[in-house]
Amino acid sequence: MQDVKSNNRHYVGILRRIGAFAYDFILLLAVLVLATALIMPFSRGAIQPGNMLLQLYLFMVSFGFYGWFWTHGGQTLGMRAWKIRVELENGENLSWSQALLRFLLALLTFGIGMLWCLWDRKDRALYDVLARTQVVRVDKGYVPPVT
Repeated sequence: MQDVKSNNRHYVGILRRIGAFAYDFILLLAVLVLATALIMPFSRGAIQPGNMLLQLYLFMVSFGFYGWFWTHGGQTLGMRAWKIRVELENGENLSWSQALLRFLLALLTFGIGMLWCLWDRKDRALYDVLARTQVVRVDKGYVPPVT
Protein backbone atom coordinates (compact mmCIF):
# COMPACT_ATOMS: atom_id res chain seq x y z
CA MET A 1 0.00 0.00 0.00
CA GLN A 2 1.29 3.41 -0.88
CA ASP A 3 0.86 6.47 1.25
CA VAL A 4 -1.99 8.72 0.05
CA LYS A 5 -1.68 12.48 -0.36
CA SER A 6 -4.67 14.73 0.30
CA ASN A 7 -4.88 18.43 1.19
CA ASN A 8 -1.10 18.65 1.45
CA ARG A 9 -1.04 15.75 3.97
CA HIS A 10 0.54 12.38 3.29
CA TYR A 11 -1.60 9.75 5.01
CA VAL A 12 0.26 6.65 6.09
CA GLY A 13 -0.59 3.17 4.83
CA ILE A 14 -0.64 -0.07 6.74
CA LEU A 15 2.93 -1.21 5.98
CA ARG A 16 4.59 1.88 7.42
CA ARG A 17 2.30 1.66 10.46
CA ILE A 18 3.26 -1.98 11.04
CA GLY A 19 6.95 -1.08 10.76
CA ALA A 20 6.63 1.64 13.39
CA PHE A 21 4.52 -0.63 15.62
CA ALA A 22 7.11 -3.43 15.45
CA TYR A 23 9.88 -1.01 16.44
CA ASP A 24 7.80 0.41 19.30
CA PHE A 25 6.75 -3.05 20.46
CA ILE A 26 10.38 -4.01 21.06
CA LEU A 27 10.95 -0.78 22.99
CA LEU A 28 7.74 -1.28 24.99
CA LEU A 29 8.79 -4.81 25.96
CA ALA A 30 12.05 -3.42 27.34
CA VAL A 31 10.13 -0.75 29.27
CA LEU A 32 7.74 -3.37 30.69
CA VAL A 33 10.64 -5.60 31.79
CA LEU A 34 12.25 -2.63 33.53
CA ALA A 35 8.94 -1.58 35.12
CA THR A 36 8.42 -5.11 36.43
CA ALA A 37 11.97 -5.32 37.74
CA LEU A 38 11.45 -2.05 39.62
CA ILE A 39 8.45 -3.32 41.59
CA MET A 40 9.55 -6.91 42.23
CA PRO A 41 11.78 -6.12 45.24
CA PHE A 42 8.82 -4.42 46.93
CA SER A 43 6.24 -7.12 46.17
CA ARG A 44 7.74 -9.80 48.47
CA GLY A 45 6.52 -12.47 46.09
CA ALA A 46 2.91 -11.27 46.25
CA ILE A 47 2.82 -10.26 42.60
CA GLN A 48 2.58 -13.30 40.36
CA PRO A 49 1.87 -13.52 36.60
CA GLY A 50 -1.86 -13.08 36.05
CA ASN A 51 -2.26 -10.87 39.13
CA MET A 52 -4.78 -8.08 38.43
CA LEU A 53 -2.65 -5.43 40.15
CA LEU A 54 0.34 -6.39 38.04
CA GLN A 55 -1.76 -6.32 34.87
CA LEU A 56 -3.20 -2.90 35.76
CA TYR A 57 0.29 -1.58 36.52
CA LEU A 58 1.67 -2.86 33.19
CA PHE A 59 -1.37 -1.43 31.37
CA MET A 60 -0.68 1.97 32.95
CA VAL A 61 3.01 1.76 32.03
CA SER A 62 2.07 0.86 28.44
CA PHE A 63 -0.36 3.75 28.19
CA GLY A 64 2.22 6.07 29.76
CA PHE A 65 4.73 5.02 27.09
CA TYR A 66 2.41 5.72 24.15
CA GLY A 67 0.52 8.59 25.77
CA TRP A 68 3.62 10.59 26.57
CA PHE A 69 4.96 10.36 23.04
CA TRP A 70 1.58 11.02 21.42
CA THR A 71 0.95 14.11 23.55
CA HIS A 72 4.50 15.46 23.13
CA GLY A 73 4.98 15.82 19.40
CA GLY A 74 2.87 12.89 18.20
CA GLN A 75 5.77 10.54 17.55
CA THR A 76 6.96 7.45 19.39
CA LEU A 77 10.54 6.41 18.69
CA GLY A 78 9.30 3.90 16.10
CA MET A 79 7.20 6.61 14.46
CA ARG A 80 10.24 8.88 14.28
CA ALA A 81 12.24 6.11 12.61
CA TRP A 82 9.46 5.63 10.05
CA LYS A 83 8.90 9.39 9.72
CA ILE A 84 5.26 9.39 10.73
CA ARG A 85 3.20 11.15 13.39
CA VAL A 86 -0.23 10.82 14.98
CA GLU A 87 -2.30 13.97 15.26
CA LEU A 88 -5.86 15.15 15.55
CA GLU A 89 -7.80 15.61 12.31
CA ASN A 90 -7.03 19.36 12.51
CA GLY A 91 -3.28 18.71 12.80
CA GLU A 92 -2.95 19.46 16.52
CA ASN A 93 -1.27 17.27 19.12
CA LEU A 94 -3.38 14.82 21.10
CA SER A 95 -4.38 15.64 24.66
CA TRP A 96 -4.00 12.98 27.37
CA SER A 97 -7.71 12.14 27.19
CA GLN A 98 -7.56 11.80 23.40
CA ALA A 99 -4.44 9.64 23.72
CA LEU A 100 -6.25 7.40 26.22
CA LEU A 101 -9.24 7.08 23.90
CA ARG A 102 -7.00 6.15 20.96
CA PHE A 103 -5.01 3.70 23.09
CA LEU A 104 -8.15 1.92 24.40
CA LEU A 105 -9.74 1.79 20.95
CA ALA A 106 -6.51 0.42 19.47
CA LEU A 107 -6.47 -2.36 22.07
CA LEU A 108 -10.13 -3.20 21.50
CA THR A 109 -9.99 -3.17 17.68
CA PHE A 110 -6.34 -3.99 17.00
CA GLY A 111 -6.49 -6.63 14.23
CA ILE A 112 -9.59 -5.39 12.46
CA GLY A 113 -8.73 -1.83 13.38
CA MET A 114 -5.45 -1.99 11.51
CA LEU A 115 -6.98 -3.71 8.48
CA TRP A 116 -9.42 -0.81 8.23
CA CYS A 117 -6.52 1.13 6.65
CA LEU A 118 -6.97 -0.90 3.48
CA TRP A 119 -10.44 0.60 2.84
CA ASP A 120 -10.24 4.09 4.33
CA ARG A 121 -9.53 6.88 1.84
CA LYS A 122 -7.19 8.55 4.36
CA ASP A 123 -5.55 5.23 5.33
CA ARG A 124 -6.88 5.56 8.88
CA ALA A 125 -7.17 2.57 11.19
CA LEU A 126 -10.60 2.00 12.74
CA TYR A 127 -9.35 3.36 16.06
CA ASP A 128 -8.17 6.53 14.29
CA VAL A 129 -11.60 7.01 12.73
CA LEU A 130 -13.31 6.54 16.10
CA ALA A 131 -10.82 8.73 18.00
CA ARG A 132 -10.77 11.38 15.23
CA THR A 133 -7.02 11.09 14.75
CA GLN A 134 -4.84 10.49 11.71
CA VAL A 135 -1.34 9.29 11.03
CA VAL A 136 0.62 11.37 8.57
CA ARG A 137 4.07 11.23 7.03
CA VAL A 138 6.49 13.94 8.08
CA ASP A 139 9.09 15.38 5.79
CA LYS A 140 12.74 16.11 6.42
CA GLY A 141 13.19 19.06 8.74
CA TYR A 142 9.77 18.56 10.34
CA VAL A 143 9.36 20.27 13.71
CA PRO A 144 6.35 19.08 15.75
CA PRO A 145 3.98 21.71 17.18
CA VAL A 146 4.75 22.89 20.70
CA THR A 147 2.51 21.33 23.36
